[in-house]
Amino acid sequence: MSAISNRKWYSVYPKDMDIDPYIPEDTLYALLKETVTRFGNRTAIIYDEKQISYRQLLDAVNRLANAWNSLGLKKGERIGLMVSNQPDYIIAYYAAMQLGLIVVQINPNYTARELLQITIDAQMKYIICEANHIEKVGDIAKTFSFAHVFVVGGNTSEGISLDSLIETYEPSEKRAPIIVREDIAVIQYTGGTSGVVKGAMLTHYNLVANVIQSYAMYGKEMYVGKETVLTTLPLYHVYAMTSAMNLGVYIGATNIVIQQFQVDTVLKEIKRYQPTFFPGVPRIYNALISHPDIKNYGLNCFKFCSSGSAPLPVEVLRKFEKITGAVIGEGFGLSEASPSTHRNPSTGKRKIGSIGLPLPGTDCIIVDNDNQELPENAVGELLIRGPQVMKGYWNNQEETNKALKNNWLYTGDLAMYDEDGFFYIVGRKKEMIINGGFNIYPQEVENILYEHPDVKECAVIGIPDLEKGEVVKAFIVPKEGAVLDVEEVKGFCYRNLTPYKVPKNYELIPALPRNTVGKILKRRLVDRGE
Repeated sequence: MSAISNRKWYSVYPKDMDIDPYIPEDTLYALLKETVTRFGNRTAIIYDEKQISYRQLLDAVNRLANAWNSLGLKKGERIGLMVSNQPDYIIAYYAAMQLGLIVVQINPNYTARELLQITIDAQMKYIICEANHIEKVGDIAKTFSFAHVFVVGGNTSEGISLDSLIETYEPSEKRAPIIVREDIAVIQYTGGTSGVVKGAMLTHYNLVANVIQSYAMYGKEMYVGKETVLTTLPLYHVYAMTSAMNLGVYIGATNIVIQQFQVDTVLKEIKRYQPTFFPGVPRIYNALISHPDIKNYGLNCFKFCSSGSAPLPVEVLRKFEKITGAVIGEGFGLSEASPSTHRNPSTGKRKIGSIGLPLPGTDCIIVDNDNQELPENAVGELLIRGPQVMKGYWNNQEETNKALKNNWLYTGDLAMYDEDGFFYIVGRKKEMIINGGFNIYPQEVENILYEHPDVKECAVIGIPDLEKGEVVKAFIVPKEGAVLDVEEVKGFCYRNLTPYKVPKNYELIPALPRNTVGKILKRRLVDRGE
């Protein structure tokens, strides 16, 4: 603590923030158990008209853990969790934590090929999937044999019904002996800094630490036992896993779980249940403010919201805050850090457009290509260390050695910090465009394009050029009903950017390619641009 307490951001933290939170040597299951002791009768989950109390949730977790223990599942074995947002996801997750199983988070929409790649790499012994994906699991079972396949929803002879196990077995609180700083809780697959798919090993301590760091960052805005969280992001993504599910359990919140984001469905749930906290992504915020009847759904229920996964356009932030009266805390994280590392505080000083301040207990520096630390306002690679930083990559020492050096996590992100210790992401190291020797950061150009009144979404990449090395290309999604004049947009850019930063090529497209949490897949644009 003493080594980082002299950093600039420590003097900017709000006065009501716990800047040195105690992180217990607890498992994730222990967090749930403690919350049940305090708030057992409180509603833990609301899902499609169904409400489950914390006591009922723990009972289901203990029943499933007992069933798995009887079937021979053992600590350290990998179990794939390929389930969309629903109570069974949460039950299975915490049952695995009780037994010391390692959860491998899997997007249910993966192709059989993608699923097989992860299955082989993690050497998963078990998998949980929904009935509508059992055929996909069957396809890869021809190559890789699972000891057990557990099925959520529907009847099938090709797996064991998860619900029947929960109904059949008695609850048991027998726990596996877990060394929280060493034992892996989750393997979160990510492209990371190199684009190669690899599994970030997150220990119980990493994940518990990030929950407590996040709670500390919200200060007095978040009341234990009184909050309601809106969960529309997929729980298999690390952001929702920590900021919605695990944090929600830690503070005894009611979690409104929505299986898939559809703006009308989400707005109806907001109006009905009046959530107070919402971890979102730019795509969702943009969809909400674009709804024609947004003001009729009571969004003033929100106290505080967070945004991650991608840069949040300032225009979107301001419109949402004006409609709701809530504050959106822009932040930053990555799978390798459980994931949160930075956030704008809920009270006190914040800076729109920045990713905020490092979470309590998190240290950060900016370095150049020679690993020399840079001063404020200088752009370089962002390095992070803290209790939330992963143990390494699963079965991949080479990539681990590239990412973790001298206790620092090399993020691959270009960033800078200002005189107050607020950090700004400039772009990915590999996405930086070099035009005739000049560095161009895509996010700077994108921010200008977002200010144009007819631009709904945009993404900027570099494409090869014989004379300049690279030139800037902009992909633009026009607003509904707008007729975009490319020459006018180019003139707009020239009025707001140094000439070498102005896009030379423009392509109007109906939508940007994204992953399931809304992050733009620039690799696809690069392939298209070339």
